[in-house]
Amino acid sequence: MRIVDRGSGVPVVVIPGVQGRWEWMKRGIDALAQRSRVITFSLADEPSSGARFEEALGFWNYVDQVRDALDARGLDRAAICGVSFGGLIAAAFAARYPARVSSLLFVSALPPSWRPDARASIYLRHPWVLSPLFCVGAVGFYGEIAAASDSWWSGIAAACGAGSTVLGHMFHPGRMARRVHLFTAVGIDPGLSRVKVPTLVVTGEEALERVVPPRLSREYAAIWPHARVETLRRTGHLGMITRPHEFAALVTRFLAESEQKIA
Repeated sequence: MRIVDRGSGVPVVVIPGVQGRWEWMKRGIDALAQRSRVITFSLADEPSSGARFEEALGFWNYVDQVRDALDARGLDRAAICGVSFGGLIAAAFAARYPARVSSLLFVSALPPSWRPDARASIYLRHPWVLSPLFCVGAVGFYGEIAAASDSWWSGIAAACGAGSTVLGHMFHPGRMARRVHLFTAVGIDPGLSRVKVPTLVVTGEEALERVVPPRLSREYAAIWPHARVETLRRTGHLGMITRPHEFAALVTRFLAESEQKIA
């Protein structure tokens, strides 16, 4: 498996969203690696991941991939951070391997109760036919990118940079649809409430979030009432890449406090 391992300090494994490519998170990964040790990868069924994927395991391939990354880096446990769809993987990992989780972080993450709505179900049935519409809809993210930027010029530059990343590490509609189908075929709720570790839930602002409404991400605070919920200002779903240094500072403070509690 191809593992990205950068920085030093408290180790945190960052799991990408449904598009599966770690490169989409690169700005956030780079900022976080200046403060902590960051381990990440592309999801197991991405050809670039170099990871094994067994059809019979379905969704649990992604969960076991986190375990394999820890084993490969000689780590007994680490903070586990799930971004968007990756939050489901992080939660499932905590339920299956609780002893290997030092803390949990959910960033604009889908909760275990989530199921595709009518619109998403249409995409899932016809991912390739509707992928052009998906791309057109992504143009709407410019409002979020502009809100996170200090000037119109920096907003344009940031939007171009994000577009370049997407084009350079293109998503695969069929694999994205399959990941959602694999998740909906399993249940990960049992055992979650028994996981007792520091937990952070990060959302964007309600008005700027176009993918996962903050109320859904905050469902993790119902599972773990001790969870801290933070809003990353001037951003929506893309806060990790539109405001990477603010994101990294928020996560690093949480990790430092969590380590002190464990000590």
